[in-house]
Amino acid sequence: MRAACIQFQARAEKTRNLEDMAPLVAKAAGLGADVILLPEKWNAWLDGPGLRDQAERLDAGPTVEIMSDWARAHRVNLIGGSIAILGDGDRVGNVSIVYDREGSQTAAYTKIHLFDVDVGGISYRESDGTEPGSEPVVAEIDGVRFGLTVCYDLRFPELYRALALDGGATVLTVPSNFTLLTGMAHWELLLRARAVENQAFVLATGQHGYPGGLNKPSYGHSMIIDPWGTVLAQAPDGDGVIVADLDMAALADIRERLPALRHRRPETYGLEAAVSPGIAASR
Repeated sequence: MRAACIQFQARAEKTRNLEDMAPLVAKAAGLGADVILLPEKWNAWLDGPGLRDQAERLDAGPTVEIMSDWARAHRVNLIGGSIAILGDGDRVGNVSIVYDREGSQTAAYTKIHLFDVDVGGISYRESDGTEPGSEPVVAEIDGVRFGLTVCYDLRFPELYRALALDGGATVLTVPSNFTLLTGMAHWELLLRARAVENQAFVLATGQHGYPGGLNKPSYGHSMIIDPWGTVLAQAPDGDGVIVADLDMAALADIRERLPALRHRRPETYGLEAAVSPGIAASR
């Protein structure tokens, strides 16, 4: 399976983001990608309640429709990073949607952990306008199980453990908009840890620069990492596409030669989480 990650800087206007993303998706498809991952909030980057004005329904809206069109036109599987999806109340969900090669939605995951922090003198309050999700989700893509996460989820290893063990995920996706400060300190460290401890591939793509023209710099450095912790591909600065082949036979070999997942003793520590398959888990 060939995977592609698209690094991007969201502009202030949603229409322009859709226009600027289109050639990057086409480039990724042209490089032979079977699955393409977009970054977090790539279509409209805002904090707080203002994001609701840019939100769409899961079954209708310019972004969800164009992502379906891209998947169908290029005959690729598309994981739409994450976008704001309308909920029942005043807040939106930060939702990662999966499309198959026919353009049909096959799974959707709502970000569980919300980014409410003060770093580098900048305050972030994602919960002001966003409602957290409540269920981990695994999506099956071309016979491979993908564990879906979004950005700040990366700091919670128990979520990834549930995706790998209960959900059977062998690929973990992390569409993100990591801050410059936290990204410089922790981005690669956390990504490689999640790959090694779960013996899974990690696809991680981020925004870069100043998304939305706001004074909140993002780290970028999108990566594809193998189950041994090796960085297979890393994006340079700016908008762009990285690709790598995910060798599932090599993954199976690593799990067999170093069977750490089988050596766990859960009866002595922790609790297991239930993982929901596919799109039903997002509602």
